[in-house]
Amino acid sequence: MIRKIEATVLFVQDLDTCTAFYRDTFRLEYQGNDAQSAMFLLQEGLYLILLSPEGAADLLGTPGNALPAPTGFRGLLAAGVVDVDAAYKELKAKGVTFLRPPTDQRWGLRTAHFADPEGNVWEINQPIATGTEG
Repeated sequence: MIRKIEATVLFVQDLDTCTAFYRDTFRLEYQGNDAQSAMFLLQEGLYLILLSPEGAADLLGTPGNALPAPTGFRGLLAAGVVDVDAAYKELKAKGVTFLRPPTDQRWGLRTAHFADPEGNVWEINQPIATGTEG
């Protein structure tokens, strides 16, 4: 049924702050914005779109106050990086607060977790070297 995922959309309260975070701190490839949204290219054919409450209401055809207020963790976006420890240090230096520092997971990934300015949780990860090469 689903052919491919084309976009991940996050509903945000403060579009300007979140746009700055994803563009300047997380350094996603900024594609542009309007009064209700901002768009970033994650990889060829895959976008991250931020929608203000008005943008979300317009998209869903509901009044702005009909959208539930976010509470607690609602999901997690996972992104592969070349070096989790280096990315962790770079983001920490930019003021990003991590929920969990780099940690080796039993399923074979080294991960670290942080939240964006509105509490959307991200994981950065890389495969754990097995030590069996060469």
